[in-house]
Amino acid sequence: DNDLTPVIFDLDSTRCLNSCAKDKEIELNIHVKIDTGMGRVGVGHNDAESFAKTITQFNNLKVSGLMTHFAVAENPIEREFTRLQIERFDHGCEVFRSAGHEPELIHLANSPGAITHPESRGYMVRLGGALFGLLDDILPSGTIGPELHEVLSLRSQIAYLRNVQSGESLGYGRTFYTKRDSTIALVPIGYADGYPRGLSNCGSAIAGGQIVPLIGRMSMDWTLFDVTDVPELSVGDEIVLIGDGLKATDIAQLVGTIAYEITCGLSPRVPRIYE
Repeated sequence: DNDLTPVIFDLDSTRCLNSCAKDKEIELNIHVKIDTGMGRVGVGHNDAESFAKTITQFNNLKVSGLMTHFAVAENPIEREFTRLQIERFDHGCEVFRSAGHEPELIHLANSPGAITHPESRGYMVRLGGALFGLLDDILPSGTIGPELHEVLSLRSQIAYLRNVQSGESLGYGRTFYTKRDSTIALVPIGYADGYPRGLSNCGSAIAGGQIVPLIGRMSMDWTLFDVTDVPELSVGDEIVLIGDGLKATDIAQLVGTIAYEITCGLSPRVPRIYE
């Protein structure tokens, strides 16, 4: 109905699509995914020849593209495995052509593949994190890549400022005690928004152009920051949690994950503003 091009890798889906296309009296473009070593979804590379021959019987489908996905393109130690995946895929393309298919789009490369393995770019690339400027944790150290800037930022506002005396405990579990008379900013964001709870007592944000530490254990809806050293702040002032030099990659390293998980984990209740 929407003129989309589906990716298929099993005969059941192929039969269903062919039936739908036949009912609509159209020829439907499809891409076939070949599993060359990712171990996720795809026609096994050893089964590509038999699959290519079998789907020639579906007269309302046209194989307009072939694809695979890299498992370790970001790891220089695994370059030989990435090359093996490319070889397996090249062979898969050959057997599809030998079976009479004429794929127009050949695509292998994800973000690290497109940058570190130019021979894998094919006729198109499928950029993930690179499309959003997230490169630091998907490229090998020292790799010269394109100069990209992170396009996503996460921002909130100070909802309340309170003065706290030295020696007071803050937050669940009393995991933080003030070591001086302090000004604490209460910010209405928490792990229900996808801001990682693992940042408790180790994260930071930017307020008034300065780095301010995240203190105490993060709550579902509230996070505390020590803004004692930024006395000019007021209620309603912006606080930057990602952006302005504070990278999603930096946050990811603190909680032992990757920038993709940080950005993809932002919950639907966080408003999206596109500029």
